[in-house]
Amino acid sequence: QVQLVESGGGLVQAGGSLRLSCAASGLTFRSYTMGWFRQAPGKEREFVAAISWSTDSRYYADSVKGRLTISRDNAKNTVYLQMSSLKPEDTAVYYCARSSRYYTVNPSEYDYWGQGTQVTVSS
Repeated sequence: QVQLVESGGGLVQAGGSLRLSCAASGLTFRSYTMGWFRQAPGKEREFVAAISWSTDSRYYADSVKGRLTISRDNAKNTVYLQMSSLKPEDTAVYYCARSSRYYTVNPSEYDYWGQGTQVTVSS
């Protein structure tokens, strides 16, 4: 049974930091892409960051470059999203997901999703 479980969300003030974690069970990240997406109230789900496990190549949405960093811990089968200099516009439910493709930013090409964790940034 494949499961992705996010944690680390919460309420922070603008300019603050959070680190989100996504622990995987039932699969390994090798030969797959792991991504972070977010969905704000009233808006569509959007790509945030992704990592190609075999090469450690990392990709970011323009809106988060320089503020958010995706990383991994192979031993713990966990992917992280370190967030700093947070803005109210970052408020959303954040999801981790897995794709069988080498690399993609298209949410329709991700086949497993976590339940999401809420990040709220106050102004």
